[in-house]
Amino acid sequence: MLAVDMHDYTKIIKKREILKNVNLQLEAGGIYGLYGHNGSGKSMLMRAISGLIMPTSGSVSVFGKEVGKEIPFPDEMGLIIENVGFWPHYTGFENLKALASIRGKLTDGEIRDVIARVGLDPMDKRAYRKYSLGMKQRLGIAQAVMEQPKLLLLDEPTNALDEDGVALVRKIIREENDRGATVILASHNQEDLTSLCAKFYKMNDGVLKEEALQA
Repeated sequence: MLAVDMHDYTKIIKKREILKNVNLQLEAGGIYGLYGHNGSGKSMLMRAISGLIMPTSGSVSVFGKEVGKEIPFPDEMGLIIENVGFWPHYTGFENLKALASIRGKLTDGEIRDVIARVGLDPMDKRAYRKYSLGMKQRLGIAQAVMEQPKLLLLDEPTNALDEDGVALVRKIIREENDRGATVILASHNQEDLTSLCAKFYKMNDGVLKEEALQA
């Protein structure tokens, strides 16, 4: 089954083609790497798949349902795209509890478990605004994986992390894939991609093509 099926997807913003006739078919259950320079369109591609932007022309379907027509957003999706918008005066636990209340799938214990899983203290009473950049990134990973989504879209997930944090995030990505999640990983860190992904795609000025990434 295809997790993602994009056909001739084009997005024009202010008369500029941000995504140019993108065609992409990704089988469910894989880890797929996406790379390219800043401004190449990587984040916009993830926005397109997640339903955060709509196409000027073309289409994208996720697990057989067309985004923007059959569904507004993909079901069972976790994502990090650029900065995660947490509430600055809430603790990490309070932020995740508020997000989890939307679907009501997680217990308080499960929320604490996922906070501990990313290397944070679930009992930390500090407000999010007092977190370091690395702590903020870890909490972003926690919110992406906490409901065990079928599709994970991770844009630069190892940003601001030290060596131990990078190793932990890579371990979590492998674990999520092992339980069946399809993962799309955008990273400027070539080691992230070569250590995790079997297929690679390069974005350049809104044009996507499959490429071999040199180890």
